[in-house]
Amino acid sequence: MDLIPVPRVAVADAEGRRYVFGPEPVLDAGPGCEGVARWLRREVGGATGWALPAGAPGDVRLRLDPRGAGPEAYRLEIGADGVELTGADAAGLFWAAQTLRQLLGPDAHRRAPLRPGRSWDLPYARIADRPRFGWRGLMLDVARHFMPKDGVLRYIDLMAAHKLNVLHLHLTDDQGWRVEIRRHPRLTGAGSWRSRSRWGHRASPLWNETPHGGFYTHDDIREIVAYAAERHVRIVPEIDIPGHSQAAIAAYPRLGNTDVVDTAALGVWDDWGISENVLAPTEEVLRFYEGVFEELLELFPPEVSPFVHVGGDECPKAQWRASATAQARIRELGVDGEDGLQSWFIRHFDRWLAERGRRLIGWDEILEGGLADGAAVSSWRGYAGGIAAAEAGHDVVMCPEQQVYLDHRQADGPDEPMPIGYVRSLEDVYRFEPVPPKLSPEAAARVLGAQANVWTEVMEHQGRVDYQVFPRLAAFAEVVWSPLPEPESRDWEHFEGRVTAHLARLDALGVEYRPPGGPLPWQRRPGVRGRPIEGAPPIV
Repeated sequence: MDLIPVPRVAVADAEGRRYVFGPEPVLDAGPGCEGVARWLRREVGGATGWALPAGAPGDVRLRLDPRGAGPEAYRLEIGADGVELTGADAAGLFWAAQTLRQLLGPDAHRRAPLRPGRSWDLPYARIADRPRFGWRGLMLDVARHFMPKDGVLRYIDLMAAHKLNVLHLHLTDDQGWRVEIRRHPRLTGAGSWRSRSRWGHRASPLWNETPHGGFYTHDDIREIVAYAAERHVRIVPEIDIPGHSQAAIAAYPRLGNTDVVDTAALGVWDDWGISENVLAPTEEVLRFYEGVFEELLELFPPEVSPFVHVGGDECPKAQWRASATAQARIRELGVDGEDGLQSWFIRHFDRWLAERGRRLIGWDEILEGGLADGAAVSSWRGYAGGIAAAEAGHDVVMCPEQQVYLDHRQADGPDEPMPIGYVRSLEDVYRFEPVPPKLSPEAAARVLGAQANVWTEVMEHQGRVDYQVFPRLAAFAEVVWSPLPEPESRDWEHFEGRVTAHLARLDALGVEYRPPGGPLPWQRRPGVRGRPIEGAPPIV
């Protein structure tokens, strides 16, 4: 059946029988199924030309049955009386609808019917499925290169088509601030635009002299949140503190270490890497960011965004070491030097968010100095941070850069555009395992799931993001959804065959993926320097 992710149970009819839809199929949606019914009429109806009027008995029947199957589980049965989709909850029913669309074929992924009046049919089959992990995520860095709102909505649809359910939006960094904060208007008025961008890796001598920027208004965010919620995708907004903050300091110089740097002379950073300009450890800065988070929490309600990401990574300490204000703060707080100061930042917002019913999550550096019980960790530098966090009783999302950073190159050929990092082929991603074998059973239960991360320093537009993400995201989706065997025992040939069929769906969806034979001529970037790393990535 060429389904991705592969279901736990999929039984085809031994006799090869098929159900043939009439010209006007009827949709019978039971109680609680209204959202999936709307989606089917809009998306599948748009591709097939079906109006899917309500009626019973229906050619397509939607039901909820919460008994025993677990969160997000579903059943799909196709027989002589049509198609019945049953979800353990609304999310499970939605994933069943995504499976139905895959079974209908690539043309069901288009926005209008190619051949109006054509007949559609499905093989008799029985499918029963549920996800391995509750956190099946994709991180989009919209700070380095801004992705307009329509692009974010498109990626929510692409995630949903692969049964991914967490979108981590990296909204702020040294190179740009991407979310409107009305009480601090210069964050977007000045902080969302940079004068130019380096073209390629930071070692490249080339520059794009066109100013780059953009941001999401309050209403844009509300639209994104509502769109995601209808597709059962949660959103994790990220506001970086105390490092990766030059765009904020450029907008409000008082946020920086003014006793060692002329922060009024700073602009939004136009280069890649890690800026030395970090937040000052003052009460004024805490109050400023509390205001930011207060506004953010209003835009991202808890039912869609129970977690808030605070970054917490890659915070250079040189300015704090040189700052009399920072050194006085260290003595006042009694913390262990500059590292203790960073931990103080994170613990403050850990408590602040917990008091408002949210959970803090941050990159694995936040472990340094200790965390409150409810905080969670994104393990990016390898598995080690996640292992330490899980063994200490913290929830973990595994996203090791050596395995699932999709900005890393996909092959070692000379035509790969702006090659970054290790080679992470489609097969490599398919063999990624989120739960390290060394974890105790109790700690393994702390692994919420995994996330593929997409950093956009060298991805200047949607086509470049598509190229880096697909089709590898299909492999990642199967890893986090399906109960696969150990990496070395996975049936790569079977998956490779299903991906070949899946590419036709991506074509119908307009995805500019990397072809199996390598980049097309317009996908290459000849002469633009990257940062390839040779050899196999370490397991750390």
